[in-house]
Amino acid sequence: MSPVAEKDRAAVQLLLDAGTCPRCVLRFCSVGSQQLYRHPQQDLLKDLQEFLKSSQEKEGTVCLDVADPPCKRLRLEQQGEGADELNHNGAIPQLPSAGNTGNTALSGNTALDSSAGRVCNVCLGILQEFCEPDFVKKVCQKVNSADYQFTSFVFSVSLPPQLSVRERAAWLGVKQQMRNLGLPLAKDDIVQLKEAYKWIIHPQLAEELGVPADGKSLFEVSVVFAHPETDEECHFLATACPDCFKPAKNKQSVFTRMAVVKALERIKEEDFLKHFPCPPGSPKNLCDALEIQCNNGAVFVAGRYNKYSRNLPQTPWIIDGERKLESSVEELISEHLMAEFKADSFNFSSSGREDVDVRTLGNGRPFAMELVNPRRIHFSAEDMKRLQQAINDSSDKIQVRDLQLVTRSAIGRMKEGEEEKTKTYSALIWTDKAIQREDIAFLDDIKELRLEQKTPLRVLHRRPLAVRCRLIHSMSSEYIDQHHFRLRLRTQAGTYIKEFVHGDFGRTKPNIGSLLNRTADILELDVESVDVDWPPSLAD
Repeated sequence: MSPVAEKDRAAVQLLLDAGTCPRCVLRFCSVGSQQLYRHPQQDLLKDLQEFLKSSQEKEGTVCLDVADPPCKRLRLEQQGEGADELNHNGAIPQLPSAGNTGNTALSGNTALDSSAGRVCNVCLGILQEFCEPDFVKKVCQKVNSADYQFTSFVFSVSLPPQLSVRERAAWLGVKQQMRNLGLPLAKDDIVQLKEAYKWIIHPQLAEELGVPADGKSLFEVSVVFAHPETDEECHFLATACPDCFKPAKNKQSVFTRMAVVKALERIKEEDFLKHFPCPPGSPKNLCDALEIQCNNGAVFVAGRYNKYSRNLPQTPWIIDGERKLESSVEELISEHLMAEFKADSFNFSSSGREDVDVRTLGNGRPFAMELVNPRRIHFSAEDMKRLQQAINDSSDKIQVRDLQLVTRSAIGRMKEGEEEKTKTYSALIWTDKAIQREDIAFLDDIKELRLEQKTPLRVLHRRPLAVRCRLIHSMSSEYIDQHHFRLRLRTQAGTYIKEFVHGDFGRTKPNIGSLLNRTADILELDVESVDVDWPPSLAD
C-alpha cells in the first residue's frame, strides 16, 4: 500500500525530481504516520517509485500528466550536462506538461535516480544520514562519556536558519502544483522537520541509552546542526524585511532562526520568488553536526547555616578584583556540594545576610543553592547527612543543619514576605557617659518603636538612597558595667541594627544614642534567630 494518496502524485514527482529525500516528500504530503518515517530511506524511495509507476500505468503513458498550464516558476531540471546545477537567479528547469513527451519527460525511474545518493534539497541531509544508526551511536557515545545520571531524556535539535527558507521554497512549489489540480495545501499541513526527525531518532536513542524519551525529562540531549555551504541563502531577507534583523546581545549573527521565520511570515510570495529558486536546488554537502551537548536540569539544595567567625563574609569579598578575605560562607558550603553533585556552577541565595563581623547563632540562617548542570542527581537522605557532616568537619567557622534536596518552587518560600518576618539580635553596646541599671531599664518597656532609616553610609555605594521605615518590636537590656550593656532586640527584617545603635550621624531616628541622650556605639552583634519556617527541620 502506498504511503501517499493519489492526489499527491504531482507533488511527489516534483519533489523527487528536484532532489528531495523520501522522508521530506512524506512531510510535504502531510503523512502523519510516525512508523513510516522510521522505514529505511531506500525502502521509502522504492515505495514512492512504485507509486509513480503504478499511477502512470493506469493512465497508459510513461510521462507525468500535469494540469496545463504549469506554474511559470515550477519547472523540472533539464536532463543532460549541468542537470544538477540550479540557476539561482530564479530560472528553474521546465516542468513537462501532458503534451510535452520528448526527451524532457521524466519516468518514475528518473525520479528514483535523481534522488538516490543526493543531499536533500530541503532538509540538507538531516532526514538522511543523521537518522542512521552510526550517527545515533555517536550521540550515545557522547552522552555516556559525559557520565550523567538520568532515568529519561528529552531530545532537542537546533537547525540552521536557512532550512526555513528552503522549506518555504519547496512549499511554494508544491502548493502551486496542488493549486493546478484544484487542491489546497496550507503551511500547517506540512509535518515539521523537527517533529519528523524526533519520530525517527527517539526510538533509536531510547534503545541505545536504555531509558525512555520523555518530553518532561530534566536531562536534555541536544544536537546543533550547521550548513556553511548555504549560510548566505537567507541574507536577501534582511533587505526585504530589515526590521526583523536587529543586533542582539549574545548573538553572533542577526540571522537567527526566529528572525528568519519572522521575515518569512512578512515577505510576499512574489518578492520571495524573485530572490530564491523554487523548488530549491540540491547542495553538494550534508549538514555538519557542530555540537552534541548534554545538560541536566538544575538541582536545588537547602539548609540553615551558623556562622561563628567575626572575620568571614557571607559571599566572596572582592573589591576592584582584589580578594579581601580568603574564604566565605558561600564557598565553604559550595566547595563540597559542587564536588559531590559534579555541577558546572552554582547560585547561592539566603534569607538576608549578615556583615562580615556578625555571627549567626541559634537555629541558623536559611539558605539555598542552585547547582547548574549536575552530573550526579541521585542522593538519599543518608547521602545528604554524610554531605552535611563533611561540610561541618571541614571548618570551625560555620556549621550546616537540615541539609536537603528541595524543588525550585519551594525556594520561593524563603523570600516570601521577607519584610514581614522578624529577626532577633544581641548587641554589645558601649556608651561614652557612665550609666546605671536604671538608665537603661526603660528600654525594656518600649514596644513597636518606629524608625526612619536613611540608607546607611556604609552601603550607599551599592544601594539606592532611600528612607526606610522599620519596626523594633521589643528590646531587653542587660547591664554589664558603667560603659557597657547588652541589648536583645526583636525587629522587622531589613532593620539596620548597627545604625539603630550609633545613629549613623543622625540618618537613623530615633537611635539608642538619642534615647539615652549620650553617644553610643556597637562593639559586637550576633543574629540569634531568623524567624523563617523553611526549610523543614530534619531529625538528627
